[in-house]
Amino acid sequence: MEQLKHECGVAMIRLLKPLEYYEQKYGTSRFGLNKLYLMMEKQHNRGQEGAGIACVNLDAPAGHEYMFRERAEGKDAITEIFRRVDETFIGQLYMGHLRYSTTGRHGLQYVHPFLRRNNWRAKNLCLCGNFNMTNIDEVFQYLTAQGQSPRYYGDAYITLELMGHRLDREVERLFTEAKNRGLQGTAITDYIDNHVDMANVLRTTMEHYDGGYVMCGLTGSGEMFAVRDPWGIRPAFWYQDDEVIAVASERPVLQTTFDIDYTDVQELQPGHALIVHRNGAVANSCVPSVASEQSSNASLFTLHSSLNKACSFERIYFSRGSDRDIYQERKRLGEQLTPAIMQAIDGDVANTVFSYIPNTAEVAFYGMTDGIRKLSHDVRIEKVVWKDIKLRTFISDGAERNDLAAHVYDITYGSLRPYEDNLVIIDDSIVRGTTLRESIFKILDRLHPRKIVMVSSSPQIRYPDYYGIDMARLEEFCAFRATMALIEERGLWQLVNDTYLACKHDPLTDNHVRALYEPFSVDEINHKIVEMLSPKGMQAPIELVFQSIEGLHKACPNHPGDWYFTGRYPTPGGTRLCNAAFVNYIDTKQKKQQ
Repeated sequence: MEQLKHECGVAMIRLLKPLEYYEQKYGTSRFGLNKLYLMMEKQHNRGQEGAGIACVNLDAPAGHEYMFRERAEGKDAITEIFRRVDETFIGQLYMGHLRYSTTGRHGLQYVHPFLRRNNWRAKNLCLCGNFNMTNIDEVFQYLTAQGQSPRYYGDAYITLELMGHRLDREVERLFTEAKNRGLQGTAITDYIDNHVDMANVLRTTMEHYDGGYVMCGLTGSGEMFAVRDPWGIRPAFWYQDDEVIAVASERPVLQTTFDIDYTDVQELQPGHALIVHRNGAVANSCVPSVASEQSSNASLFTLHSSLNKACSFERIYFSRGSDRDIYQERKRLGEQLTPAIMQAIDGDVANTVFSYIPNTAEVAFYGMTDGIRKLSHDVRIEKVVWKDIKLRTFISDGAERNDLAAHVYDITYGSLRPYEDNLVIIDDSIVRGTTLRESIFKILDRLHPRKIVMVSSSPQIRYPDYYGIDMARLEEFCAFRATMALIEERGLWQLVNDTYLACKHDPLTDNHVRALYEPFSVDEINHKIVEMLSPKGMQAPIELVFQSIEGLHKACPNHPGDWYFTGRYPTPGGTRLCNAAFVNYIDTKQKKQQ
């Protein structure tokens, strides 16, 4: 119910036939552009703050524009961009990006793709991605130690400069090689364009990074690539036939766009890069001594050893539920909560109404009610909660904004019997708890339920995420605030002091914040959350039911990344930032008390 701004979306298309082929077969020279538009619209859920597209035309003669880019801000950015482009925006390589800011930075200069220009085609680089790097300070220091002076401080721009630097070195290597072969003039340029070793460029760039990413790019000479982090944190999928190669952040996007089956789409594996070469064919010499998985038109190489820590939140919430596997996983997440729900309502299904918070929890709701039916119970289902309006940003006064926020949701009056029926209502996650306190619980209490059972299909969110989701501060989470309140009640300040010192002096060895939760059970934290989130004057008793960690992994076995629930970060950068977040939390609190 509390909108999380999160991972961005990427889309790429490489046309494998001459442009005339598509015009003759499909009646338009905009075949690739139209497919890109559809892929981006189908991923609109992944970014509504801005969008951008890029294109490379391999047929453009020397001295004419061959690399194009368009960007726009706002939720209607996709429509604006594709309305703006004309017949000059035609080529064989296309790339699109949908942006959600994870840094709080806004403005057209932060909208992907980023473009690095040069007179040499092969040195032109256009980059976009779904990523958040946790060690950008170290990468920045690496660049400055080499004498470089990046004009902007941000992971996207610094990545552009670092990769651009490696691309420059690759082109210079090929220039020397071409000269040694006795080539001159445009023959040198042609040699460079046809022999770029993009695998080496990527390998020598991405080895510096700690974080979750899918990085996509185009070069002016016609190289296309998508590279996924070694832990598989961020998702990517690709498809190939004899006409196109396409990449997207989600599988159903490719299925819908190209009218293909689930089995036709391949997942880009952790630590792998998909490279489509300038000529649309594999140059085996591009990836020597690297474990490769090759197809007829693209090469895959492994960056280094990988460990699957694919983000489970993608399955719970972020990705579209139209994916075949995600749909079943979300149903299992709901069904697995059945025993805890039955206990919360004392088995009284006959006097219980089941509902959900629209819209992302709907599939988990189906699984939950299926689980109740399997116990041979009829299930009373009602649409109790409605998403009514969106908060308008032009209302700046705090009191007015809070009052409007309280009315974002509305209820169906008469949907349950007052003082007789329990109300079980499921959401995909409970993060900050603000909407529960300011809106949901208040309006549900108007129905006078005998008891409210608030269900989360995900476990308690206890830790920040540093790989793409805008959950960066510990104090944002109601589970953390509840835990700190329990610590204060029980006088466990030595635990806080020990944790603070450990986080400050040993930030890399372990996530010391986990120690704060150890004295308390999930139920104890749940009770405190209810106490903290219950509005003044609330009449109906409230009970929280969270998914268990074991239930999460049983439902989503191929996506074991759970650091926001367990604190077990897949990379050293995540551990370091979590420890730093607790140090910052305590330091800020002490300053306020002075």
